[in-house]
Amino acid sequence: MMRRYDQISIEEKIALLVGVGVPKRVPGTAGETREISGIPSIELSDGPSGLRVEPYAERVYLSTAFPSPIMLASTWDPEIVEEVGRAIGEEARENGIDILLGPGLNIHRHPLCGRNFEYFSEDPLLSGVMASAYVKGVQSAGVGATPKHFVANDQETNRYFIDTIVSERALREIYLKPFEIVVKKASPWAIMSSYNKLNGRYTSQDPWLLID
Repeated sequence: MMRRYDQISIEEKIALLVGVGVPKRVPGTAGETREISGIPSIELSDGPSGLRVEPYAERVYLSTAFPSPIMLASTWDPEIVEEVGRAIGEEARENGIDILLGPGLNIHRHPLCGRNFEYFSEDPLLSGVMASAYVKGVQSAGVGATPKHFVANDQETNRYFIDTIVSERALREIYLKPFEIVVKKASPWAIMSSYNKLNGRYTSQDPWLLID
């Protein structure tokens, strides 16, 4: 595989990282990479409570509707959460999905956030512990997990453009903490960045956030 990778051009390597519009088997919030030089595309699926599929998909498959992350966190039982993650991972693998776009690790900052059901808790420790179990379960099935949305994306209103102003202490103690826990405990294959700015800089372009 590495020999084949070394033989493709830089343009083709970049194309492997670019989505190709409406995907074949997963919803519009996910996608697939381009198949190039015999390297297969990578297919992704969204869905906090199991795989998600749209009616326009090329091949419809059944998936289990699991309890939402907020319900899983209410059990305070990482073993159960890991079993749920494993079951979701097995369904993903069976249906040709390589990467699951989850779990969500944003904090319950406001009760009216439209995606609170998708996030574990208002407590960063509980969120990190439960997400670690979930990620371990998914990845035990050979499917990558993608904790999201990194970071401070705790509301849906204006989420693409908002500039979240947070002190470093609050950032480290509350918003970064669950991501820190899951990276150290579960080694997720990927992390999904958020759309918002953090203290004046887009999260996906912030060297302090991504590197330092």
